[in-house]
Amino acid sequence: MIAADKPIRAADAKLLHVAADGSIHHGLRTDLVKLLHRGDVVVANDAATLPASLHGMHERTGAPIEVRLAGRGASAMNAFVAVVFGAGDYRTRTEDRNLPPTLLEGDVLALGPLQAVVVSLLYHPRLVSLRFMASTAALWEGIARHGRPIQYAHVGQSLELWDVWTAIAGPPVAYEAPSAGFALDWRTVAAMRGKGVKFATLTHAAGISSTGDPVLDARLPFDEPYYIPETTAVAIDTARTANRRIVAIGTTVVRALEHAGNDGVVAAGPGVANQRIGAADRLRVVDAIVSGTHEAGTSHYELLRAFVDDSTLQRADAELEAHAYRTHEFGDSILVERRLALPDSAWTTGSRRRESASRLLAQVGAK
Repeated sequence: MIAADKPIRAADAKLLHVAADGSIHHGLRTDLVKLLHRGDVVVANDAATLPASLHGMHERTGAPIEVRLAGRGASAMNAFVAVVFGAGDYRTRTEDRNLPPTLLEGDVLALGPLQAVVVSLLYHPRLVSLRFMASTAALWEGIARHGRPIQYAHVGQSLELWDVWTAIAGPPVAYEAPSAGFALDWRTVAAMRGKGVKFATLTHAAGISSTGDPVLDARLPFDEPYYIPETTAVAIDTARTANRRIVAIGTTVVRALEHAGNDGVVAAGPGVANQRIGAADRLRVVDAIVSGTHEAGTSHYELLRAFVDDSTLQRADAELEAHAYRTHEFGDSILVERRLALPDSAWTTGSRRRESASRLLAQVGAK
């Protein structure tokens, strides 16, 4: 595959369709609505992307650093989990970036108009918990004025904030773009409704896609908060009762819906997606996914293994390669339908069953 190196929503973007019977078809992304069925519910992530890359200085040593915000901390509104790099910027491949100077608890990071304190060191030299020394208003103003979108070396030009916002972007809570949503525009949404396809949204704080370190990348995606509106939950429940499909636009939507779903019933309201979905997991809510193209071994690719078997994915990979599909966030798209039947061996692991049972019991107890 070819790396998409410009933030352009190409009119001739390709769409690879992996059907439920395992057959593979080529088309254009503009064909997406043709592949949907009347009564389907399409769910997209309406999170807008924050300028979550902050350059500055490690005050104790005077060394230049880059801080990439990766998630909210649990202790306060001004607390974040962050990945810290040494000198350099996105023009250097993430995996080649320098480590930051040795970080200690209490270190102060000067990030433009903001100062942040290292509260704790997490399980990697690049990963820390930070607390900003600013009021909520000053914090968000500082991020808005000083921050830049997180980006990677395959895109040569400096990204602007509007480059990483989807057409349906709303609450600014994502750290990187929920890029599957680049397949949508308002004409597409109108065409869905004209065909009798229900369009709904949720808000999921999409996290970073790479830290540059294989040990840390193996822990991705990090825990990510989400919010599912009541209207979306009702639409999904109605569709499933009528034996209609739920189509997720992106991996973040799959994580949110599968985390919120018990026996296919999606609970409205807030939650934190803390699961890692892969081949061993049984999907309870989502029937198909629209996504970008991803390389084997990434968390996005692992999630696709919950939809189809490895041999089908390998055939899809070969087709993507043979037809020069573009990869990464500004690339082409795939539509993968869940295979027609799942053997018991591919169902959820015992630990996941216990987690689901615990959550269900907690809900029953709350009532």
